[in-house]
Amino acid sequence: MAKISFKPGNMLYPLPAVMVSVADNSGNTNIITVAWAGTVCTNPPMVSISVRPSRYSYHMIKETGEFVINLTTRALTSAADYCGVRSGRDVDKWKESNLTPVPSDCVKAPGIAESPVNIECRVVRTELLGSHEMFLAKVVAVHVDEQYMDAKGGFHLEDAAPIVYSHGVYYDLGSHLGKFGFSVRRSKK
Repeated sequence: MAKISFKPGNMLYPLPAVMVSVADNSGNTNIITVAWAGTVCTNPPMVSISVRPSRYSYHMIKETGEFVINLTTRALTSAADYCGVRSGRDVDKWKESNLTPVPSDCVKAPGIAESPVNIECRVVRTELLGSHEMFLAKVVAVHVDEQYMDAKGGFHLEDAAPIVYSHGVYYDLGSHLGKFGFSVRRSKK
């Protein structure tokens, strides 16, 4: 298989396309769509998001040190895109996207009711990396939509039809290929 040299860049795709809800100390709220988001640590549970300082939501995160990551689904694709291309300086994204803010347990920022998962986060460290500032945050609460829970207490996000982002395009997830560790599991005889 032949390979060609390609310009240096972020080629780690696909990425989760998440809607991050924020609030400032005056009670103003906003939603920003972020693809630069990821898991950092299991214990304690930590995540990171990276935001350009020019974005309207940036000052809110800097001011409060809090945000909520809201996972997106096929049904939320249009809202996720809208919240990524319109500025909260100019429009009320909650209203324009028909999204419902719900109070969080531990942070000022509301969660998004229509999202199957709301992850409340408190910033523990920031680092300006160039075009973006990374917010490293501890997960302080998680809320999941009960319709995706099974009788044994298992959560099935796949039933919510989550989406990912790759090179400017949104995709839903494809077919189930295997469960973690399937390649080394012994077959039952």
